Amino acid sequence: MKVEHIALYVRDLEGAREFFTRFFGAEAGEAYHNPRTGLKTYFLSFGDGARVEIMSRPEMEDREKGLMRTGYIHLAFSAGSREAVDRLTEELAGAGYEVLSGPRVTGDGYYESCVLGFEDNQIEITV
Repeated sequence: MKVEHIALYVRDLEGAREFFTRFFGAEAGEAYHNPRTGLKTYFLSFGDGARVEIMSRPEMEDREKGLMRTGYIHLAFSAGSREAVDRLTEELAGAGYEVLSGPRVTGDGYYESCVLGFEDNQIEITV
């Protein structure tokens, strides 16, 4: 079994699409809109990995996203090398995204950084 996709509700659908295509090489599928419910979505593909569905609708509830909370915490992307982790972390920081940690070697041996991405969602970048 494999993870086929995960879904995220976002306030700024086009901004989220731009974030993932610009920094993580996502390819966005065709926009979907259900005029009856107001739902708008994109499926984002990342090579041979799982897809991310970004969704927005008028009646969404938005709560503060504490860094240490239960539930889904971050999306992790493999950049392929330490140099690529460093480069992407610097690029995101230069674009105004907060680097929460790293790049560093973690206690369990991963080389990674963690960035507070679009709409305060945590993004982990690893080898």
